[in-house]
Amino acid sequence: MFFFRACAMAEMTREQIKAVVFDVLGAIAPELDAAAIAPDKPLREQVDIDSFDFLNVVIRLHERLGVDIPEKDYGELLTLDGAIEYLSGRLAERAGRPRL
Repeated sequence: MFFFRACAMAEMTREQIKAVVFDVLGAIAPELDAAAIAPDKPLREQVDIDSFDFLNVVIRLHERLGVDIPEKDYGELLTLDGAIEYLSGRLAERAGRPRL
C-alpha cells in the first residue's frame, strides 16, 4: 500500500498539491478563506498563524505527502507559490524525475 501511495503522490498536479496545502492550513486555521490567499504573500501573515502552527503545517504536509522537509528548507514554504513549487519538486525527486 505504501508503494501505491508513494507512486500516486509522485504524480500529483500542482492543483492537487495546492488543495493539500489548503486542507492542511484549514485544519490548523479553520477561519482560512482560500479564495483570499495571495499566492506570492507570506502565508503566516495571511492566515495569522504563529511559528508553532507553522511547524504543525510542515509536519502535516510531511504526513500527507510523504516527503521530508528539512528545517533548512522551511523558507521555501513561506508563500503558497513557494510551497507548491517546493513540494512539487520534492515529489518529483522522490519519483526519480528531475525537478522542473
